[in-house]
Amino acid sequence: MITTFLRTVLAAFALAFVAVAGVVTPAQAAEPATFTVRGNLAVGGYDPVAYFTVGAPVQGKAEFALTYQDAVYHFSSAANRDAFRASPARYAPQYGGYCAYAVSQNKLAPGRPQHWAVVDGKLFLNFSAGVQKTWNKDRVGYIAKANSFWPAVLDKQSGLFSF
Repeated sequence: MITTFLRTVLAAFALAFVAVAGVVTPAQAAEPATFTVRGNLAVGGYDPVAYFTVGAPVQGKAEFALTYQDAVYHFSSAANRDAFRASPARYAPQYGGYCAYAVSQNKLAPGRPQHWAVVDGKLFLNFSAGVQKTWNKDRVGYIAKANSFWPAVLDKQSGLFSF
């Protein structure tokens, strides 16, 4: 009788634990690895390759779309799409397109395609012109700090930080 009772209690406890653990897991609470906007669009629909080839933000086109790490990237040409496909790590924005300065502060904020920099062959986005001005004062230092927080910052956030 005691054995049956203990088994019943333990089974109920195990079921309750599984039910509670299944409600909110760290993976479910975490922010996505790539910051996206409407329709899962990365870099706000801008062509990430153009930052390297043109040296400016260029709006991408849906006809030259490519999915990478669960986000949709648009490109201004088939050639840029193909270059990205061949070497996505070379062209994808650092920190999944989140604001480089915010990540350096162990926070997340949206990276905006108009506030960008290529540093040591890597694309970085920032939230605003003001934030980028601060970030530009010590890019190397802020990048080092951001690298120490990335990607763990994704797991601790619940919503985006705003400046």
